[in-house]
Amino acid sequence: MIEINQLSKSFEEVKILDKISTQFEKGKTNLIIGQSGSGKTVFLKCLLGLFTPEEGEISFNGQPLSEMNDNARSSLRQDMGMVFQGSALFDSMTVEENVMFPMQMFTNVATDEIRDRANFAIKRVNLINANNKLPSEISGGMKKRVAIARAIVMNPNYLFCDEPNSGLDPKTAILIDNLIQEITKEYEITTVINTHDMNSVMEIGEKIVFLEHGKKEWEGTNKEIFKTDNQAVSNFVYSSELFKKVRKVYLDENS
Repeated sequence: MIEINQLSKSFEEVKILDKISTQFEKGKTNLIIGQSGSGKTVFLKCLLGLFTPEEGEISFNGQPLSEMNDNARSSLRQDMGMVFQGSALFDSMTVEENVMFPMQMFTNVATDEIRDRANFAIKRVNLINANNKLPSEISGGMKKRVAIARAIVMNPNYLFCDEPNSGLDPKTAILIDNLIQEITKEYEITTVINTHDMNSVMEIGEKIVFLEHGKKEWEGTNKEIFKTDNQAVSNFVYSSELFKKVRKVYLDENS
């Protein structure tokens, strides 16, 4: 579990995050949503330890980040998997080499064991006959699967995803969403996803935090978001025609 208490972050006296408190539970897909400039990326980078907040606290399984020494922080970083928006694969490495990379960098495990673990992760994300291909030889959806395999190869307790559906067609995006949710539940990971994709909200939004102008404006589930009377949330999510249709069906069925 990740607990956030009164988190604030500023840059050059401009407040980007303003006293955000929430928690992200283990085994759930936790989504951060909001318009561009709402503070989503800064919030995610604070969770990753890339930015240090001026106020507030972030705790991982009850241990405050601010109280961790260098060794504890290093151990925590190795316990985090990250799926970047553009996949961030190494162009000169094969799929297998990309997935092996974190274990080669951060562990002293023998090469054969690293390769076995990488192949397990590659199979888990349903990539077939792709081990020896370069990123330039596979599709966008396959690149995302490689990025997920690389993120889980070290068995992390925390998985962070920054716009994992960016650049994907709707069908592939749903497949990636479902894969992330399956892995989250299968391995009991605390997963946090930064997204603007309303399909993701509807499909896998077990916990949703909506940010506006750096503040937590609303939080709830993908079922509760259909019923909210929060105007800021409504203005954001109902800009999607698909979301409007799904909400109408949901309300009709539950009226």
